[in-house]
This record gives sequence, C-alpha cells and structure tokens, in this order.
Amino acid sequence: MTNHKRFDKGLFAGAFLAAAAVLAGITLTGVNLQYFLQPSGVLIVIGGAASVMLLTTPIGALTNALKRVASLASSNDVDREALLEEIIRFSRLFRRGTPAEFEASIPEAPDGFLREGLMLGLDIPDRHELQLTLEAELRLRERQGETDARILETAGAFAPTIGIVGTVVGLIEVLRQFSNVQSVGHGVGTAFVSTVYGLAAANFVLLPLAHRIRLRVAQTFETEEMILEGILCIYARLHPALIRQRLTPYLGRSYASESARTKPASAHAPNKVNAAAAG
Repeated sequence: MTNHKRFDKGLFAGAFLAAAAVLAGITLTGVNLQYFLQPSGVLIVIGGAASVMLLTTPIGALTNALKRVASLASSNDVDREALLEEIIRFSRLFRRGTPAEFEASIPEAPDGFLREGLMLGLDIPDRHELQLTLEAELRLRERQGETDARILETAGAFAPTIGIVGTVVGLIEVLRQFSNVQSVGHGVGTAFVSTVYGLAAANFVLLPLAHRIRLRVAQTFETEEMILEGILCIYARLHPALIRQRLTPYLGRSYASESARTKPASAHAPNKVNAAAAG
C-alpha cells in the first residue's frame, strides 16, 4: 500500500497555539475571560456565517466542502517511491504478460486513480483520447477542491462584517440604557466582543482551512499527475528504465540527488571494462 492515513498533528497544533496565544494575550491585559463569553455574539457570528454559506452555496456543494474539512483531520501520506515501483511492475507485466493477466492484476493497484486509469487504458485504444480523459478527471478534481476552498473563503470574508452586526445590535441595547453611565461603559465593551468573534472566526478558522484545502489539493494533484504520466508510459510500452527516469522528478529532490550519486559509479563501470579490454 502507498497510502498511509495518520492524525494530522500540525492542524491541531496550530489551532491550539492560536487559541493559547489569544487567551494569553487577553490574560495579560487583565481582562476577565468571562467578559468574552457572550452567547448572543457567538450565535450571531456562527449563525450568520452558516447562513452566508447556505445563501451562496448549493446544499450538495456545501456538503462536499464540509466532508473535505472533516478529512483534514487526517493526512493521507503517499509513498511515491512505492507508487513508482507499482507503476514499474505494471509496466513489466504489460510488456511481458498476456492482456488477461494484466487486466486481472489491475485490482491489486494500491491507488484508486491508478486502478481507474489502467482500466480506462484497456477500454480506450487511442492513447491521445486516454490522456484527454484522464486530464479531464484531474481538472475536475482540482476544481472541486478549489470550490470547497472558496466556500470557506466566502464565509471568512463575511464573518468580520457579521461580527460588526452583532456589535451594532449590542450598541443599540447600550443606547437604550444611556441614562446609566456605568452600564453604558460595560455595554460598549460587551458589544465589541461580537467583532472579536467575527475576526477570530475568519482569521483563525475559515481562511486557514481554505488555504489548507488548497495545499492538500495541490499535493494530491501532483501525485495523480505522476500516476497519469505513468499510465501513459505503460500503454506506450516504454521501457521500465525510461519510465523510472520520467517519474523520478515527482519523488522530490532527496530521491533525485540520491539517484544522481549512484548513477556515475554504474555509468563509469563499462568504461573501465573497455579500458581494460583495450589494454
């Protein structure tokens, strides 16, 4: 298997650090934390942000976005070196085995996109059409991720304004008690807590999650682009060594530099043999 799901510690560490920094800053100012516990402000900001998402986004798209946010809790690490070896294995089987053996081995592929692409390759004899079909699938997945990120960005853009709405509502209540100076001062401070909620929701939750979705989509796209290139190489009957050379850049600098260090020794060996033979 090339996919390893694990708990995303970075996501929760960042959320914890943000909450701790805000709470520590509030504590250093000497303001009682209970002063910021305003249920009405929470209701206005959360309810307002949810209503914005419902008004701007179809239910189906909103459901997909929420599922993607939930998936951020775990990171899906892909071992690209193992994935490359799987592609090489399918390449050798396609070149040496029978079509029936090759088709029977496709369900063993550890990646869903790899299985889908290999099956499509059997049904689409035209390599150009196969490439267009797989690229269209990649673009569709990338657009879906971008749509999910934009939904959160839209809510994040409106959240501070919704917090201001809560502040205005609080100020209206303050003006109703304008005769009591002491209550006015306390009420003004309480009213601005809604603005804090809106800013915190936008900058600590919604916008960072949108950015993380884009990053996750970019990483997945790069892996699937590697798979696409590998599938096209398999059905083009390229030599496994050439496939490895084409796909190695997707493995990162460390793997590429290691391969570069090992190549000279093997490359110079024939020269030494030839020199000895000449002597």
